[in-house]
Amino acid sequence: MTSSPRLEKVTPDNVLAACRLKVQPYQERLVAPVARSLAEAYVHPELAWPRLIFDGEQLVGFVMGFFAANFASDGSDDDFRSGIWRLNIAAGQQGRGYGRFAVESVCEEVRRRGQTRATTTWAPGEHGPERFYLRLGFRPTGEKSGDQTVGELDLTGA
Repeated sequence: MTSSPRLEKVTPDNVLAACRLKVQPYQERLVAPVARSLAEAYVHPELAWPRLIFDGEQLVGFVMGFFAANFASDGSDDDFRSGIWRLNIAAGQQGRGYGRFAVESVCEEVRRRGQTRATTTWAPGEHGPERFYLRLGFRPTGEKSGDQTVGELDLTGA
């Protein structure tokens, strides 16, 4: 990182640059393109929290958090889940701490909203992000979301 990274909302001025952001070619099968994520954010505004990652004036990545309640049969908010929905770091910017910054930023927002855990999913296999998430403290829950592993991070500091 050359300066302090920051998150910015997606705006009419930066949306095209966001849609042009590309991950490493071997990662394209593992994460949806930013354009798809923005379309999903548009149709799920109550869930999605899309942000661009900038270092100085340079766009280096995209992260989309989510905040969703799975209501129990009694109507209670029994299983509120928050966390990382998507993470795309530009191919030439990987390995510089931007992914860690993005995950920590989403976790900070999760805490701000009163939650004590963050979840994410990852595709298993070579070139997948499993080692990245495990290094950040996420642990597999034993659940699957489609063919992806569900991981959880305890945010209580314990």
